[in-house]
Amino acid sequence: MLLCLPASLPKACFCCWHRKFWSLSPRRLFAHPHHPRNPLFSGPTKTQYLFHSLKGLTTISSPVIRKWNSDASIIITNPTLLLLEKCSTMSQLKQIQAHMTRIGLFFHIFPVSRIIYICALSDFSDINYAHLIFEHIAQPNVYIWNTMIRGYCTAQNPLMSLHFFRRMVRESVGMDSGSFVFALKACGKFLDIQEGCLVHCQIWKLGFDSDLLVQNGLIHFYAENGSLGNARKVFDGCSWRDVVTWTAMIDAYVQQNIPDEALRLFDSMVCSDVAPNEITMIAVLSACSRKRDLCLGKSLCEYMEKKNICCSLNLMNAMLDMYIKCGCLVTARQLFDGMEVKDVFSWTSMINCYAKYGDLDLARKFFNETPMKNVVSWNAMIAGYSQNNRPIEAIELFHDMVEAGLVPTEATLVSVLSSCAQSGCLDLGRWMHHYYIYQKRVKFSLVLTNAFIDMYAKCGSIDMAEKLFDEMPERDLVSWNSMIVGFADHGHANKALILFEKMKDLGIKPDEITFIGVLSACSHGGLVSKGRGYFLHMESIFGLEPKVEHYACMIDLFGRVGMLEVAYHFMESMPMEPDEASWGALLNACRMHGNANLGKLAADKLIDLDPEDSGIYVLLANLCATNKKWGDVRTVRIMMRQRGIKKTPGHSSIEVEGKCHEFLVADKSHPQSKYIYKMLDEIFLVSKMVEHSQNNCYENEDTFFSNF
Repeated sequence: MLLCLPASLPKACFCCWHRKFWSLSPRRLFAHPHHPRNPLFSGPTKTQYLFHSLKGLTTISSPVIRKWNSDASIIITNPTLLLLEKCSTMSQLKQIQAHMTRIGLFFHIFPVSRIIYICALSDFSDINYAHLIFEHIAQPNVYIWNTMIRGYCTAQNPLMSLHFFRRMVRESVGMDSGSFVFALKACGKFLDIQEGCLVHCQIWKLGFDSDLLVQNGLIHFYAENGSLGNARKVFDGCSWRDVVTWTAMIDAYVQQNIPDEALRLFDSMVCSDVAPNEITMIAVLSACSRKRDLCLGKSLCEYMEKKNICCSLNLMNAMLDMYIKCGCLVTARQLFDGMEVKDVFSWTSMINCYAKYGDLDLARKFFNETPMKNVVSWNAMIAGYSQNNRPIEAIELFHDMVEAGLVPTEATLVSVLSSCAQSGCLDLGRWMHHYYIYQKRVKFSLVLTNAFIDMYAKCGSIDMAEKLFDEMPERDLVSWNSMIVGFADHGHANKALILFEKMKDLGIKPDEITFIGVLSACSHGGLVSKGRGYFLHMESIFGLEPKVEHYACMIDLFGRVGMLEVAYHFMESMPMEPDEASWGALLNACRMHGNANLGKLAADKLIDLDPEDSGIYVLLANLCATNKKWGDVRTVRIMMRQRGIKKTPGHSSIEVEGKCHEFLVADKSHPQSKYIYKMLDEIFLVSKMVEHSQNNCYENEDTFFSNF
């Protein structure tokens, strides 16, 4: 993390404040503002140059909007240069440049440096035109070189930024700390640490390794590229550390999800009598959020109040996020209600807050009241519906989002694909694949590919899931797990196990989810011996302690092949209490093989665990009826009436033009239910007519053959 240089400097000529930014030759000396022959400035002794500070980097992810307002940065009295500073388009700048060329002003180093600065870094910048002007300067000074490096970096062209830096090295241009800071920033955009290491070598070579501004830039660069060890080496080598140095290192640990070390470093910072600023506290609060440590978070809020640290909107949002992630919803709501100014991050935090804890109605209320929604707000609400098993609402909101003209991101598509998998909306998933992936509107990343594989597998299109898996240039553990579980769910036990063996041969270590898929495949394929072997290998070979889900898979495996007593004894040997899935697997096996006594035991256990589940009672009643134990059937039904348990009504769903419509028995809630039931009556009538005509045909045939 880098912070800006001071926003204001002493009222003295900038040339005197930092002469190395000006490579003045004797023949250009008359351009110096203190020279009596200088025609450009009317009050030379009061002239003030304020160097444009480096753009700071904060922990807030929202983009920094540059506002071109040079009047706040430099005081100039020459009419032509004043006009240059106030121009707002490239057309105006070129006209002023032409006038400056005609009167000879263009050929002085300071005026041309202002033109290049405006071309490279203003809101209407044209870096290519700045480059063209640069090539016509006989002896550009270090400030102009730095401006070009910074301009190309701002224009998202880090390759050209480093090209200019290398030219400085080749042409032996005297560099300053800004040259290295801007070069490191360009290297950061490459996400290639090797480029930054080369710049670091040049820093050592030229003796800038002890420059604090450069050290801060190195810490930020290494941290941004995940090289925490190198960042810490630079930090430990700092002979003097300012608030920027400490904050950069603290934030580095936070971003790498090492909150404990970040907090220890903050304690050292406070003990070193370095006062934290707003950005420091944002990083520290983020560390508390990751630890879910509410007590520490509250103590930090008290510390900020005691030290009178200015609570900007960004800091308030960080506090809000901390309270939400620590589960303190009441305080979060009080803080939100007390905020005089709220931005989209504040509103989205509250949407996430209530969606995460299952209060989707309140989350939707905040979503509807958000004044300026962005794609993150929509994503939060869609993900809330998807993660709380309300896929239909998630899909409907996605349609609303598209109709509102917002462009979905990868996170949007992942949540919607999860909803498609839950609701079986295969057509919508296929449309998303064609529209966003085939037409290259969204990059087909690893995460997104995994989501499509999961969707296709759960929606019944296992062949398409396999095709995507085979075409993947790279796979992670989620990819393998999704495919193994998909094969298992579709009854392709051998394919699932072959894929598992291939995964092991490639050196990919399985996890608990992998073995759920493997054991499930063995269960569907009736592979008892293999299932036992894989279960034992979990702990003995892979060091994974079986969870209750794995025991449930084994009970289901034994139960499907009729080994009910083995399944029951296996359940008794479990190191933890059997859950609903375990007893449910045993009860289902008893229904399949007609074991009423053991089935009644399993049902009683299930009723104790979940007395409101109507499916348990229905399954037990059917088991008793199969064994002609009508008295037990009557007992189960009486128990249901006494407890007010009603059978969950059957329902069906149909997908029309990408939207899923769900119908319950005797449901009239659909807005077009009148026309739907009318059509059903017509279909029923036509089917009766067809049945009647077929019956008449069969009767005539019987009469014909009997007469024959």
